[in-house]
Formats: sequence, structure tokens, C-alpha cells
Amino acid sequence: MFRLLSKESNIFSTLVYPGLLLLVVAAFNIFNFSNLYSISTLITFAGITLGFFCFNTIGLTYHTHLPLFLYTFFVISFYPGSLDIGLAVALLTNSFLILLLTSTNDEFRKKSYLLVGSILAITYIFLPVTWPMTLFVILQIFATSNRIGLHLFRLFFGIMLIAISYFSLMYFLNYQSWDDAYFPFYGFSFHLDFTALVFLSPVVLMLLYALWDHFRHYNKKSPVSKFKYTFLLLFLIAQLITVILYMGSSYEYLLLLALPVSIMLSRVLRFADRYWKQELGLWIIIGSLAAFKIATTLN
Repeated sequence: MFRLLSKESNIFSTLVYPGLLLLVVAAFNIFNFSNLYSISTLITFAGITLGFFCFNTIGLTYHTHLPLFLYTFFVISFYPGSLDIGLAVALLTNSFLILLLTSTNDEFRKKSYLLVGSILAITYIFLPVTWPMTLFVILQIFATSNRIGLHLFRLFFGIMLIAISYFSLMYFLNYQSWDDAYFPFYGFSFHLDFTALVFLSPVVLMLLYALWDHFRHYNKKSPVSKFKYTFLLLFLIAQLITVILYMGSSYEYLLLLALPVSIMLSRVLRFADRYWKQELGLWIIIGSLAAFKIATTLN
């Protein structure tokens, strides 16, 4: 199966995976016709579908089917049937942030921080627990920009534009009370029941091995590969902060990790020195995710 998934993908074969997810999402929501759930489902599907095109933008997966397959399997395993509108928006905006911040056009990327700031503010309005993404973008500016002050100004100006628009709208709608959820570091929901998460432990171990293997061969990597992998790692850490602090028993938050984890695992499988290791690793991931899905469904 690994050899089959190692073949090069094209734009037409890539569309098969969103089509499969569309069937899954439709099957989960076939009996739910409320407007709110319909909007949330559409945004969720748009965010997940846009994630497929992020693989080519990041450029770490060698255009093979393997990361697309893993991403699809992660989404199916973590998707509970419907998502809160906030998490659905976060999935969509995260994909936009990746497309903007990993663009190969340096001039476009540096001029996009105004838009990035606006996207961060919109995401925060819908899901305040995504505040670590702002820290991630600030670190990205310090690491990649030669005009840090200008780009930070663009970022915060974009945030301020959305904030002013939002507060003005709420004021005219006579919503003048402040929700404590909009304060960072508020409403922590640590997860204490690890029964279902135990099934994901093989995936976590493989991810840790993938990180160790990357840094073991770090000096052999190209500068572009180093930059993009570091970007992906920081992006994963930002999402992990949200998951650890706020997930609680809402396992759908794991969807925030699906894209970066898929890329890292597909790379470590690709560079494994034996075919049996590649095949075994792939089936361990599939088995772990299937067991997790069954466990959470039964509960």
C-alpha cells in the first residue's frame, strides 16, 4: 500500500480526497438541516479542502499521495459529525495563513501581513482560544523579516481594523457587555481522561521519532527545507498550545493538528531506510486512528 501511495499525485487525483471527505461530512449531517449546522459544515469542508492545496504550497511532501491520504484519514478520525462554528472558522483561516505565509513570492508574503492580522482577528472573534497563532506569526516575522517594525505595524494594524469594525457593530447592535472568554489565559479545560487518547500513542511516538530524525539529519537539509520545516514545527506548537490548554473532552480540536502532523509523518515514512518499516509505519498509523475513532464513537 505504501508503494501505491508513493506515486506522484496531480490536480485531478488530489480532488478525489476532498470528494471522499464531502461524502463523509454529508453522511454525518444528512439528518441535520438547521441553518447554523449547515453554515458550520460548509465552512468546515472549505477549510479542510483548502488544506489539501497547502501541501503543494509548503512543498515538503514531494507531490505524493501519502500525505493526502494521511490527512484524509486524520480528518475522518477526528471529525465528530459536526463542528462548532468557531472551530470551523479556525480550520479555514489556518489554511489561509499557511497559504499566505509559505508563499514563494517574498514580496507578496511580506506585504500580506495586513491581511494576516485581519485573519488572526477574525479567528480570535470566533474562537478566542486561538491566541497562540498570533504569537506564532510574531515569531515568524522576527525570524524572516529584515523590516521587523514595519511588518509588526502592518500585522497589528490589520488586527486593529477588524477590532474597531467588530466593536462598532456590536455597539450599534446594543451588545455592550464584555465576555470573559475574550481574555487570553481564561477558561482552561485540561483533559484528564486519557482512555481514548491512549490509542493515539503510537502516532505520538512516530511523530517524536520524525522530529528526532529531522534534527539528526538537519545539516543535510537544504535551506528551503530547513525554513519550511521550522515553520511547520512552530505552527504545530501553536496549535498544540490551544489543544492542551482548551481541548478538554472535545476531541475535534485535534483537527487543528491534522495537517502539520500528516506532513511530518509522511516525510519520516518516505525517508525510512527499509520498505517494511514504511509499510509497517503506515499501518500502525491507520490502526491507531481507526481504534481512536471506534473508542470515541462508542463513548
